[in-house]
Amino acid sequence: MIFSAFKPLETPFLRYSSWILRITAAVILTQSLSYKFGAHPDSIELFSQLGVEPTGRIALGIIELLVSLLLIIPRTQVLGSIGGMGIMTGAIFIHIFIIGIVFREDGGGLFALALGCFLACALNFLFYSKQLSSLIKLKYGK
Repeated sequence: MIFSAFKPLETPFLRYSSWILRITAAVILTQSLSYKFGAHPDSIELFSQLGVEPTGRIALGIIELLVSLLLIIPRTQVLGSIGGMGIMTGAIFIHIFIIGIVFREDGGGLFALALGCFLACALNFLFYSKQLSSLIKLKYGK
């Protein structure tokens, strides 16, 4: 199997830290799904400002759900970390350059969640960067 290169971390500290980071990122990613799939007015306004309502809202919700699942499954967590960093990079840039740090008087809460999720995914990715290089070598040789 292609994901056989992803073995559990050897030290208990890193293993537990990885679980905490992955669960944190997955919770952040999934907590907004009810807003996206339920067509909450705040979500509709945000995606309308971006000009991608409703397709972008629903598509992003599906992608966030898939990335959350990838984060929780140990053999796919590095892919989930990459996906989470990608999603949150987009969210951070959109906050900085388009909608602003504070959206609808949330005190910057959405922006802080995006930063927290990005950091959790980035740290987990660093824990597993050797596994990613092993996967690439396994798939493409040398």
